[in-house]
Amino acid sequence: MIVSFGKSDVGLKRSHNEDALMVGSDGDVAVVADGMGGAAAGEVASRIFIETAAEILFRERSSEKETVDSIEQTFHLANARILQHAKENPQCRGMGCTAEVVVFFQRRYIVGHVGDSRTYLFRQGKLTQITKDHSLVQDQIDQGLITQLEARNHSYRNIILRAVGVDEVLVVDVISGEAQSGDILLLCSDGLTDMVDDPAIEDGLSRDLDISEQVVNLIDLAKSAGGDDNITVALCKVTLSS
Repeated sequence: MIVSFGKSDVGLKRSHNEDALMVGSDGDVAVVADGMGGAAAGEVASRIFIETAAEILFRERSSEKETVDSIEQTFHLANARILQHAKENPQCRGMGCTAEVVVFFQRRYIVGHVGDSRTYLFRQGKLTQITKDHSLVQDQIDQGLITQLEARNHSYRNIILRAVGVDEVLVVDVISGEAQSGDILLLCSDGLTDMVDDPAIEDGLSRDLDISEQVVNLIDLAKSAGGDDNITVALCKVTLSS
């Protein structure tokens, strides 16, 4: 059984929320999208992504391959729709979004990822980031040019190298793994991770709270740290029978 909960908050500095969120009623699907582009176009892009996900991800799936295919289809169709919308509405040119998708199939989780929103696995008290940011600073970290600590305050930390709705060809990262009872999958926009470091997130998830309280607690941590951006958090907790 999967129990999921999500919430999106405008934060303390922005006038409107460009993030979007969807959590399936059965808990086995969760989606977070973080819009970009300004002039309210970012929220159009994230909404298109969520609408596309709702259209595709709730179809019945009979295999893990079908699940992977449905996640990739979601990203590619949303990419095409955002590009088309921008073409038809010049005021929206330059819009796009980052996105995280998790779908559970039997005892497996499958994650789709583009951009610098993130998905984490919290297992047995330890938090692990299972996606890699598609960002300039992550590229510099990989090259050994800067450290993780330097990246947190880097002037170019918001430069994204891959996003949905920007280029005709989109490469989607797909990560899968075996789910264990007690696992929590965390999907979030960078409004959380820019404000709250991984040890603090790990500490928040270690608290004896239900997942709705944990979601609110993580958002409150980001707001207490400044709340510079929109903050979106979704948690999926796994309970498996033996």
